[in-house]
Amino acid sequence: MSPTSLSLAVLRHGLLCCSCLGLLAPVAASAQGVVELETVVVEGDGTAASSAGTGAGGGLTSQGYVARSTTTGTKTDTDIRKVPQSVGTVSREELEDRNVQSLVEAARYTAGVRAGQFGFDSRFDTLFVRGFNVGDSGFYRDGLRSLGGSFSVFRHEPYTLQGVTILKGPSSVLYGAGSPGGLVNVISKRPTEAPFREVEAQVGSYDRFQTNFDASGPLAGNDNVLYRLTGLWRSADTQFVAARDDRISIAPALTLRSDDRNTQLTLLGEFTDLTSAGAVGWYTTPQARISPYEHGDPAYRDLDGQQWRIGYEFEHRFDEALTFRQNLRYQNVETDMKWVSILGIAPDGLTASRYSGRILDEASGVSVDNQLQGNFETGAIAHTLLGGLDYSYVDTDYGFASGLAPDLDLVSLNYGRQPVTPVGSVPVQRNQKQDQIGLYLQSQSEYDRFVLTLGGRYDWLGTETVNFDTPSLSRDHDDEQFTGRIGLAYLFDNGISPYASYSTSFAPTLGASFDGTPYDPTEGRQEEIGVRYMPDDLNLSVGAALFRIRQTNVLTPDPLNPLFQVQLGEVESKGFELQATAGVTDAFKLTAAYTYLDMEIVAGEDAGNVPAGTPEHQFSLWGDYDVLSGPAQGLGLGLGARFIGTNWADNANTYRNESRVLIDAAVSYDFSHIDPKLQGVSAQINAKNIFDDRKPLCNGGYCYQEEGRNVIGSLRYRF
Repeated sequence: MSPTSLSLAVLRHGLLCCSCLGLLAPVAASAQGVVELETVVVEGDGTAASSAGTGAGGGLTSQGYVARSTTTGTKTDTDIRKVPQSVGTVSREELEDRNVQSLVEAARYTAGVRAGQFGFDSRFDTLFVRGFNVGDSGFYRDGLRSLGGSFSVFRHEPYTLQGVTILKGPSSVLYGAGSPGGLVNVISKRPTEAPFREVEAQVGSYDRFQTNFDASGPLAGNDNVLYRLTGLWRSADTQFVAARDDRISIAPALTLRSDDRNTQLTLLGEFTDLTSAGAVGWYTTPQARISPYEHGDPAYRDLDGQQWRIGYEFEHRFDEALTFRQNLRYQNVETDMKWVSILGIAPDGLTASRYSGRILDEASGVSVDNQLQGNFETGAIAHTLLGGLDYSYVDTDYGFASGLAPDLDLVSLNYGRQPVTPVGSVPVQRNQKQDQIGLYLQSQSEYDRFVLTLGGRYDWLGTETVNFDTPSLSRDHDDEQFTGRIGLAYLFDNGISPYASYSTSFAPTLGASFDGTPYDPTEGRQEEIGVRYMPDDLNLSVGAALFRIRQTNVLTPDPLNPLFQVQLGEVESKGFELQATAGVTDAFKLTAAYTYLDMEIVAGEDAGNVPAGTPEHQFSLWGDYDVLSGPAQGLGLGLGARFIGTNWADNANTYRNESRVLIDAAVSYDFSHIDPKLQGVSAQINAKNIFDDRKPLCNGGYCYQEEGRNVIGSLRYRF
C-alpha cells in the first residue's frame, strides 16, 4: 500500500494530536479522490421478486449465494467463467442470513479481503484487497465512483443494497485511476416486476432499536412503470463510551420502460442522515501499546453526517447488435466531526490531558459513464465490443480547528461529567477540485471454447488544490495515463475454466519533491492465473487464483531532506486465494474462503519488511441450514468462523498482533409452519463474535480492538 493511502486510513481511524492533524491534513487531501470501482446489480437471487432488468448500471445474476454472471470486470453482462480476473460477490440472500450491518461486515467472508484492519469503527468503511487499501477512493455504487473528501466519505447501508461485488487486482482499464488491489461496488435495490412488501423491527445489544421497510412493484398496475421505496430508522449505542450508531435512510427508485423493453430508464436516489462518533478507540502509549483508557467523551462526541445522491441509468437497444447505455449521478456528502482525545498521561498516572477537535468536510460531485456495445460475428468468432467515455468531477472543502478539554480522572473515569467547551467556527482551510476524463475500448472475442478479453484506456486527470492557510502548498496538477488488460479463458464442458491475465492501474500522487518536481502517478501491474469450477447442473462455484501485484512510484521519506518525500518506494503483493460458494442442497448454503498473502515493501523506507496489519493467512467459513421437514420444519441455523493470522503491528516489524478466531452464529424461524395464517412472518437472531474476543489490533502507531459480542434480534413480515 502506498504511504499516502495508509496515512489517510490512519488519520481517519487513529486519534492524532493537534499538531499531527495539522501536519497530516495536506497528506490526507493528496490521497483522496483517486480510486475506481466496479459495477454489480443483483437480479433475482431468490430472496424476493426479481429486479426489472439489469439496467445500465450492470447486473449480477445469482442463485442463493452463487453468482453466475456479472458485469463486473467487463461492463457487459458476462458469464463469470469468462471473466479473466478474480471476482468476489455477496448476494442479497447472504446479506440477510448474516444480517450484515456495514460494508466491512459484508466482506468478512470474501477471499483476498482484509476487513476490520482498524478494529471496530462505526464511522468509516475500510477494506484492504490483496494488501492494498481500496476504501479511500475505491468504492462505487451502481458502477459510478462514490466521490468524497478526506472525511466526507459515503457510507453504504446494507439494507438498501441488493448485493456487493469485489473485483480484485488492477482495473483502471475500464474505470480509470484506482488502487492496484481492486474495486468494491455496491448495488442498489431496484424496482421489481412482482409486488413485494416487507416491514421489520430489530432490537439488540447496546440499546439498539431499528425499523426497516421495503416496498416494490408496478405503479398503478402499469407493468412499464415500476417503483421501489426502501428505508430504515436506527437508534443505537456502541461498545464505545462516546460513540453512537444512529441512522435514518431512505432510497427511492423508479423504472420506466417501453412496451418492447428496448428502452429503459431507472431513477435512483438516496438520502441518509447518520450520527456516530468523532473519536473511538483507546489511548496508545508511547511504546505503541494499547491502554485501558478510551478516547472520546459524551460531552462532545458526535460525527454528524448527511449524504444524498440522485441519478439515473438509461439503456436503449437499437437492435440485437447495438446497445447504448448512460449512467449518471450527482452526489453530496457533509461531515461535522467533533471529538475529545487523550494527549498523554500524567507521571503519577492519575490524570490524562486531553484536547477537543472539530473537522468540517464537504464534497459534491457528478459522474457520468457513456457506453456503446456492439455484438457481431466474423466467421467462427463471436465479438462483444464495448466503447466508452466517462467523466467525473468532485469539489471538496476541508477545515479543522481545535481547543482544550478538561483532564480525565483516571481513577473515577469521569467521562461526560465535565463540560467541554465547543470548538467555535471552522473556516475552510483547503479547497480541492478534481476531474477525470477516460476513453476506453474493450473487445471480448469467443472462438470455440476460448474467450479473449483485450482492453485499453487513456485518462486525463486534473487536480486543483488551494490551501488558504499555506498558499505555498496550493498547486495545479495534471496527469495522463494509458492502462490496459489482456486475459484469456478456456471453458471446458464439465464447468472447469482456467484463465490467465495481465492488467495495469495508476493513481495520481499529489504534491512535489524537495526541488519542486511534481510527483508521477503510482503504477500497478498484476499477473494472475486461476481456475474456476462452475458446473451447469450444480449450484456451485469454486475459484482459485495465484497473483502477483507490484506497485511502483510509491512515496517514501527523502533521505537527504526528511521533511519531503521521493518516489523510490515499491510494494509487492503475491498470494493465493481459494473461494467456494454453494447451495449444497436445497437446505444447506455455504461459503468458504482462504487467503495466503506474501506482501513486502520492496524499496524505500522499511524495505524488506511486511506492511503493518497484513496477515499472511486468513480463513473463513459460513454455513446456513434450513430444516425442510419434520417437527423442526421452519427452523434455520447459521454458523461462521473467521481466522485472522498473526500480523505485524508496524512497518518496522518490531512486534506482532496475535492471531484470532471469531465465531458468528444465527438462528431463524418461519412461523408459517405453525399456522398458515402467519405466512410471511419470520424471526431471526444473529450473534457476532459470540465469545467476545476483543484482542488488540495495532497498526501504524495506534491500537484498536475487535468488535465485541453483538446480538441482534429481528422480526420480519413479508407480504
